[in-house]
Amino acid sequence: MTGSDGPHREPGSGSRPAGSASERAREEEERAVEQALALVGGSDRTGGAGGSDGRPSRSQDPRGHQDSRGHRDFRDEDPNDEDPNADPSSDPHARRSTDSHPYNGRENNPRDGRSPATTTAAMATAPEPVGEQPPPPDRASPGDPAKPRPTLPPPSWDRARAIAARAGRGGPPATIRLALDRALGHVLAEVLGALTDLPSFDTSAMDGWAVAGPGPWAFEAGAGLLAGRGPAAALPDGTAVRIATGARVPPDTTAVIRSEHAHVDEARGLLHARRSVVTGQDIRLRGQECRSGEQLVPAGTVVTPAVLGLAAAAGYDALPVVPRPRVDVLVLGDELLNAGLPHDGLIRDALGPMLGPWLRALGAEVADLRRLGDDAGALRSALTSSDADLIVTTGGTAAGPLDHVHPVLEALGAELLVDGVAVRPGHPMLLARLSPDGPYLVGLPGNPLAAVSGLLTLAEPLLAGIAGRPAQDPYRALVHADVHGHPHDTRLVPVVHRPGRAGGRDHVAPLRYNGPAMLRGIAAADGLAVVPPGGVRSGTEVEILDLPWAPATPWTEGCFT
Repeated sequence: MTGSDGPHREPGSGSRPAGSASERAREEEERAVEQALALVGGSDRTGGAGGSDGRPSRSQDPRGHQDSRGHRDFRDEDPNDEDPNADPSSDPHARRSTDSHPYNGRENNPRDGRSPATTTAAMATAPEPVGEQPPPPDRASPGDPAKPRPTLPPPSWDRARAIAARAGRGGPPATIRLALDRALGHVLAEVLGALTDLPSFDTSAMDGWAVAGPGPWAFEAGAGLLAGRGPAAALPDGTAVRIATGARVPPDTTAVIRSEHAHVDEARGLLHARRSVVTGQDIRLRGQECRSGEQLVPAGTVVTPAVLGLAAAAGYDALPVVPRPRVDVLVLGDELLNAGLPHDGLIRDALGPMLGPWLRALGAEVADLRRLGDDAGALRSALTSSDADLIVTTGGTAAGPLDHVHPVLEALGAELLVDGVAVRPGHPMLLARLSPDGPYLVGLPGNPLAAVSGLLTLAEPLLAGIAGRPAQDPYRALVHADVHGHPHDTRLVPVVHRPGRAGGRDHVAPLRYNGPAMLRGIAAADGLAVVPPGGVRSGTEVEILDLPWAPATPWTEGCFT
């Protein structure tokens, strides 16, 4: 192996070049031992016992405990999250294989030799140290080209989503009180309990007659009992009184007879029932829906119009809710056009118009989009000045000459929670925490469908955690058609739901145009199928990720399938 300074020499080997087969084998064996010692020692990948600024690194405690600053590590709380099929010795991610459909060519470069302070893959594979283990004296220092640091395989798709969800739930959600007309779409921070009985008094369920005792019933002419009036006098046996829907039922009322089921003998002043009368019929009893103090809606529920109505009926003027997560969107890339047709090597920005509405559909408050081009200084300034809960960037997550996301994060001392995911499209995505109290960052690849994959893999569970939404139970559906899979990675494939025919089960159909740079398939989809490595056969059940809008419509038939 050679570095930028010529043939590599091991310390103590003198000036003899490492050119023979036996020496190359010996060097490879020594490097393997060094890598194993580094993992057992639990030290970070930059070569020291701490981060680049001398502070203790999270990788000193791979058990998911609190670090020296009291912040929890979200990556390794549950060892059962490990991918049981992971095999670092055979996984092609050690070489960072690429998507086959480049968008701007920058997300498809291998990123070997990075030195982030901490990576998920390193934490996932490092055993728990017995005590303080000094780094091997022969380890390469950061930036030494003669000894590249090992590049470990990225986490599985399931594990990456679990890391993002735990990161979002890292602290107790904030609580604010919003008036009912402003609470729509927020998440309840507390249980919504009934402030009163519902109904709060016995009421009539129909327009008709309140009667007491057996009939026929004597009545007096007049308007009767109307909604919104105070309590009426008790109703004597053998008498009736007109009553409107919602009006308070007089004490001692036996039943309410609907107007269409009653016969009025005006001449004799008697009321007759056309049908048999059952005690309590068409009376809404006090507390029939709930009693005061009873739980109406659990915490974590999204406030819908129906929840607003129930809250109002139960006596609420304002609701305790979690603030919507605030998101900044930064579009990177000098090759992107904001308007007009592509020309002269420039392409339209497809992500800018898409990400804001998509993030809002996920329950976020999204600031005005910012276009930074390929400017590392502008990116650093935008990251350090943001007051958002989450920053979403597009493009620049690989290792090309204009891919600034990793270098800027490293310069800021950010913690990489997820650095690449074993999923196609979208594997160069990342999740970072800029500082212990600062925002999270989700770096999306520049390819449009790859960016959608990153959005649903990392941003959606992270935002759900920040907003206090409970985790959604996954569901599975039959897929009608064979779906090819990646040899080692999960695939996310746009699908559309279809009703079963002739009594058959509902199913999903995979859509065409599902390459990393394509949006035609996802525009017709109402979900993404989670296809395991190796693919699935027709009739197999697959996990489905719903898209946050209406189900498929008839125009999805035709050329998309």
